[in-house]
Amino acid sequence: MTEMISLESIVKTYPGSRVPALKGVSLDVRDGEFFTLLGPSGCGKTTLLRCIAGLENPDAGAIRIGGAAVFDSHRGLNTGPNKRNIGMVFQSYAIWPHMTVFENVAFPLRCRGERDLKAKVMHAMEVVGLEAFADRYSSRLSGGQQQRVALARAIVAQPDVMLLDEPLSNLDAALRGQMRVELRRLQREVGITTVLVTHDQHEALAMSDRIAVMSGGEVLEVNDPRELYERPSTIFSAQFLGNANRLQGTRAEGSHTVSTPIGVLSVDTLPATGDVACFVRPEHIELHLPSTLNGVPNSFSATVTEIRYVGEYCECDVTINGKDGAVTLRARMALSDAFQSGAACIVRLPPESIHCIPITAATL
Repeated sequence: MTEMISLESIVKTYPGSRVPALKGVSLDVRDGEFFTLLGPSGCGKTTLLRCIAGLENPDAGAIRIGGAAVFDSHRGLNTGPNKRNIGMVFQSYAIWPHMTVFENVAFPLRCRGERDLKAKVMHAMEVVGLEAFADRYSSRLSGGQQQRVALARAIVAQPDVMLLDEPLSNLDAALRGQMRVELRRLQREVGITTVLVTHDQHEALAMSDRIAVMSGGEVLEVNDPRELYERPSTIFSAQFLGNANRLQGTRAEGSHTVSTPIGVLSVDTLPATGDVACFVRPEHIELHLPSTLNGVPNSFSATVTEIRYVGEYCECDVTINGKDGAVTLRARMALSDAFQSGAACIVRLPPESIHCIPITAATL
């Protein structure tokens, strides 16, 4: 698959700052792909998106869109945002309240001097389900409808790339879930290469073909959602995605066991000998009644110390008396389970569900 966007060694430092916002970022986005830049606030993801759009000028590096160079610090090349053939949806949507829906969507075409634009505008509104709102002023639209206007405006000129800067963050939880589905459907239907910026891990996992995890102005790793969630290659990614439980461990040479603060764990796959970080997701931890798993590997006596009802299931904290003191793990409990806060239980960590990452400078 060919690359639609190619970034090479992008560096950006804002005036007055001693710390670069971007530290030599390089990555490729494939043609037709839904690609997400995921990371915490201040990691550089929005700065990188704005560099692609031409709204920020990198200090160094090169950017190509559709095979054509739009920025190259060595050649002194910097193509303006209006010449990059991109559509963009901002976090605030940037919908003009004094214009109708039709006028908002038609704006990019009018800027290009196009005259026969009605068919294109109506098609874009039909794609997002707003054809019946053409004459309504945007100030009379709901948040979800305003977002659809912004999406229609982004695709009406048939750009090569659509850039999305946290477009769902201003919506309530129910509408946000609905718009995830609609936005992904729209992207697939139109077939446009899309780059999304978000700090919401659930959003990234549900919508993306691939995800780039960013921290401190760098891309730590790029992978598809399932691989990134189940087998991350960096400790930051493992902790940022899914709130995994972490146990420090040391592997014994020639074995598939790790010595941890709660005891010895059997693990299916392990890196070479040395110190490792062992991660297990809350949904993979098993809770059993006392005395039901005597002698079963990776089973430990524990106490349920807290239970939090969250609707579909209960989150709970279980505390194990380890060799160096108490260790608390987060687990999930089915609503049908009979455990109460303070109850004794057996905690089992399935060997196949434990993911170990070697502790090195490259994985931190």
